[in-house]
Amino acid sequence: MISFKTTSPEQTEGFGYELAKSLVAGDVIALTGDLGAGKTCLTRGISSGLGSTSHVSSPTFTIVNEYDGGRLMLFHFDTYRLSGPDDFLMSGLDEYFFRGGVCVIEWSDIIEELLPEDTIKMTITGDGNERTFECECSDKHLNYVLEAARKVSAEIEE
Repeated sequence: MISFKTTSPEQTEGFGYELAKSLVAGDVIALTGDLGAGKTCLTRGISSGLGSTSHVSSPTFTIVNEYDGGRLMLFHFDTYRLSGPDDFLMSGLDEYFFRGGVCVIEWSDIIEELLPEDTIKMTITGDGNERTFECECSDKHLNYVLEAARKVSAEIEE
């Protein structure tokens, strides 16, 4: 588990930007955290780091937004309105895991049992400017997450 803090929305976006530099097709980032914790802010940084110039907003009512224009497609999910994993599967949303882009899933705890094995899992707490990130990831992603965190935060615990 990696834990670190950001102290501004710009720093949160900066972490996403730095992390995106190392992401490859098929990577999945699962986000949990209360409303206003910074999930969409982080996703804006990831989108920018992938090279997209699209405006990123929470896909609360559409469930998934697609962003292109970067080196990889970004598929941004908000599963808050789903009743569980069956809704996700019945809607065919699991097919996005195999479309050759990066998936970022807000409220991922709703579909946790469907997440691929190498998913980068992040819990974000706090609001306003200060946020705490707790990240779980496989060895495959560990150095990428650590490097991105080091570039934006001096307070890192492994």
